[in-house]
Amino acid sequence: MTIRIALAICILLLARPVFAGEAARPTLDAEIGFHAVRAIPDASPERALAIAWLAAHGGPRAIAPLVHLMRWSPDDREAVVAALERLAGENIGQEWFNWMLWLQKHPEIEPYDGFGNFLAATLVYVDPRFLRFVHHGIAHEIRLDEIVWGGVRVDGIPALDSPKMISAAEAKYLNADDRVFGVEINGDARAYPLRIANWHEMVNDIVGGVPVSLAYCTLCGAGILFDGRADGREPPFTFGSSGLLYRSNKLMYDRSTDSLWNQFTGRPVVGPLVGSGIQLKILPLVTTTWSAWLKRHPNSRVLSIDTGFARDYGPGVAYANYFASKDLMFPALVKDRRVAQKDLVFGLRVPGGTKAWPLAAFAGGKVINDRVGFVDVVLVGDADTRAVRAYESDGLHFSAASEPDMLQADGGAWRVTEDALVGLGGRSLPRLPGHIAYWFAWAGYFEDAQLGGSGN
Repeated sequence: MTIRIALAICILLLARPVFAGEAARPTLDAEIGFHAVRAIPDASPERALAIAWLAAHGGPRAIAPLVHLMRWSPDDREAVVAALERLAGENIGQEWFNWMLWLQKHPEIEPYDGFGNFLAATLVYVDPRFLRFVHHGIAHEIRLDEIVWGGVRVDGIPALDSPKMISAAEAKYLNADDRVFGVEINGDARAYPLRIANWHEMVNDIVGGVPVSLAYCTLCGAGILFDGRADGREPPFTFGSSGLLYRSNKLMYDRSTDSLWNQFTGRPVVGPLVGSGIQLKILPLVTTTWSAWLKRHPNSRVLSIDTGFARDYGPGVAYANYFASKDLMFPALVKDRRVAQKDLVFGLRVPGGTKAWPLAAFAGGKVINDRVGFVDVVLVGDADTRAVRAYESDGLHFSAASEPDMLQADGGAWRVTEDALVGLGGRSLPRLPGHIAYWFAWAGYFEDAQLGGSGN
């Protein structure tokens, strides 16, 4: 007997309902849980009977486990789909992807109490280490039934910890048009090429004396730089990739508590840190080309191709088909269709609101003056390099200047830096930590987000 089957059987026994003659009358939720786990392949030879029971007696609270079973029980798919059609009252078809979208569309239909055990029992078949993150009774602020397996085991996408950095002159492997994530903190400039980051999706590093985690979700196109420090927490957080997803966004985990975190918001959403009030601070980061970054930062260091892992770090190797496609790889409900779901946007979160601008608004290089929430902002961007930087404008109206990396406002010249806009007399306006993302992810997490245009 394999470890995963043994673990599934243990979960099955824990989910067993109380039968007549025992201490208490069985509850419907306990019965649903019992039969849901019985329907998992290898957990019981009576899967067909379990599926039939769920269809006849489970009601709406049995829909979530049935949707998840579609992915794990291909031999029983017709029976599972028939059960779902009976309970949901709709014909969504034979695809798990579409039924997951239906589930996301109906938050009022909650899974039975104990669904965490069922989810754990399915994930055990991939990697027993998933039990660190998900089980019955685990604290959570997102729906457990929306958590899905991302196709890899725990740390199957390995993070880079304090990776080797080399000088720009040594980075012979890079092409001028290769895209990089550019970071500068306290004068320490570093570039993390996407052709490497695509394979690792997480970099834990120290830049300018600040512990940071560069969390990159390839599925939603968002690289976000988090400050690893949080009040009252020592040492700083470092993160790995759990192998689990929520609305086609990676759930990262911290290595001190095994809590799952939403990569897009920097909040713990499942596990011991839920309710702690912790939310990681987002730091400025720019996506640009290697040549553009190097021109600004000739002394920048860059991530070495010697990562300690055997990967093909050639340009356009990882996720090439996904990046070129208009389709999503995993289910994520897209309600807002003002922008195509995989069009890139640059988004800002400031006190009082959020706003995103289509990357196309920066075609040819643009300076955009706008307001987000309570804050007047100016954005300097170029769609070709995908580089957009945002700053507080303090009510000033900025325009492009004749010199590169310079702006004009009220007749004065301002220099564009990674930290701030710097004017005459040393006046400065701080940089704001925005980032690039696919529209489906931005609109999915900020349903009230405003959409900016290209006008000043």
